Amino acid sequence: MIRDITIGQYYPAKSVIHRLDPRVKIICTLLFLVSLFIQRSILGYGAATVFLGLVIYMSRVPLGFILKGLKPIIMLLLITVLFTLFLTREGQELVHFWIFRITDKGLETTVYTAIRLIYLIMGSSIMTFTTTPNSLTDGIESVLHPLNKIKVPVHEVAMMMSIALRFIPILLEETDKIMKAQIARGADLESGNIIQRAKAMIPILVPLFVSAFRRANDLAMAMESRCYHGGEGRTKMKPLVYKTRDYLAYMINVVYVLLVFFIGRFVSFHIWIF
Repeated sequence: MIRDITIGQYYPAKSVIHRLDPRVKIICTLLFLVSLFIQRSILGYGAATVFLGLVIYMSRVPLGFILKGLKPIIMLLLITVLFTLFLTREGQELVHFWIFRITDKGLETTVYTAIRLIYLIMGSSIMTFTTTPNSLTDGIESVLHPLNKIKVPVHEVAMMMSIALRFIPILLEETDKIMKAQIARGADLESGNIIQRAKAMIPILVPLFVSAFRRANDLAMAMESRCYHGGEGRTKMKPLVYKTRDYLAYMINVVYVLLVFFIGRFVSFHIWIF
């Protein structure tokens, strides 16, 4: 399971998506996520599927690598789907057993919820897979720059997000090493009930927290020794500049969002079970 977590990782490749300005990828990702919630139409989600598929193809990131990142959230997705399916009371009743009722409205909402969650994670993953942490930090800082006028520490926020993304794969690798070391010493991490398995995780969490605090302290000392005092007065070695492909990406994304909006507003889709 630890190896299946791909969030925060960068997948190096030579593609058009990789060469886009990080600000374009951040804004377009947000627009894509918004498009998932502004419509309830099979045609709209079909358009979203085609758009996401084209982006994945153009990014040259293997589909299997992207789907691998969905494994850690399968349980969360399953719980969300079941709660939505059985707790939605509106609509015509389709199945009724014991205390559970399934309605056509609940089934439709469940399908839409599952699609939204899966596409939300896949769309966000494409942004992190095709953008280095440094570029992502610069892009977030640039996008949020207007907030500086109301005294929001934009540079510090972007720096914290960048550090968090950098630490995720490091901590996952550290967790994997600690688990292997504990298993080699005879620790049983998979048998027993929930309480026993939770207790078995203590020998893993303690050294993991110690390692995380040590790394954070080393990073803080390294930043202080290099006279880091925030973003005031700092310049960029590689300033962000929009190019023709960036404006084209903006235009394509806006056209897609408008198309999905109109399809979702004027075309509805309902699931019927005979």
